[in-house]
Formats: sequence, C-alpha cells, structure tokens
Amino acid sequence: MKINVVCVGKIKEKYFTDAINEYAKRISRFAEFKVIECAEFPVKNQSAAEVLQSVEKEGEKILECVKGYVILTAIDGKMLDSVEISRLMSVKMTEGVSEITFVIGGSNGVSDKVKNRADFKISFGKATYPHQLMRVILSEQIYRAFSIMNNLPYHK
Repeated sequence: MKINVVCVGKIKEKYFTDAINEYAKRISRFAEFKVIECAEFPVKNQSAAEVLQSVEKEGEKILECVKGYVILTAIDGKMLDSVEISRLMSVKMTEGVSEITFVIGGSNGVSDKVKNRADFKISFGKATYPHQLMRVILSEQIYRAFSIMNNLPYHK
C-alpha cells in the first residue's frame, strides 16, 4: 500500500516537520508513506481574479501529483471519526486500491478540477486549520487508522 499526502507549499517550522517525520516513521511499518509538496503561488493583492488564478495554478500542480484513490480534505467534506477513517482505508485496500492520495489545498482552497478529481472529500470539522498544521493532523490520523486496523493500543 502506498499513502501519499499532496499539499501546497513548504513547511517552515521545524516542530511541524519533526511531528510529520515521526508519524511517517510510524506509518512506514504498514505502508510506503510520502509527502509531496507542490508549488505555492502567493497572492499579492487578494483580488478575486488573482486568488482564482493562484488556485488554478496550484490545482494544476496538485493534479500532476495525484495517483490512485484521491481523498480531498475540505470543510464541506464528510466528517468521519478515526474508526471511520480506518474503515474507509481498509475497504479501499480490500477493493484492491494500492495507492491512496490525500490532498491538502493551499490557504485559498483548491480548484474545481481538483474537487472533481477527488474520489472522496473528508472534513476534519468546521474549523479552518493552517495547511501546515493540517499535515500533522492528517499524518496522525493516517497512523491512527493503521493502528486501528492492526489492533494496536495507540487508539483507545
């Protein structure tokens, strides 16, 4: 099984990188895990046209990187608890899916093309999280999903 996390931009804070690396190490017991960072296209004046252009460019970069079954993180996605996330991943593996790609958009969201490419949209609640923090949260949930599948004591 391959698990990818495709995201926009680079992480600047070492503590986020350290956390992601720790979960990546734990996940590697169960699957090949890779974080793929796509180019970020900063918006200078926040005009609607410039924001849209940025989102479209980021979307093109995201689409170049997605493979397999695509799960998009989105506020309007379906809220799942940890057991349900584990079940979703387990079902996909049972169905023969060999690669799952999670997508975390940039600060202005994702393009309609990315939304349309997604096989499933998942929400981690109504709150908005910085996309760098979302990588940590998602990495932890992926590890938790594998720990549930494998009856490890991590998930209590």
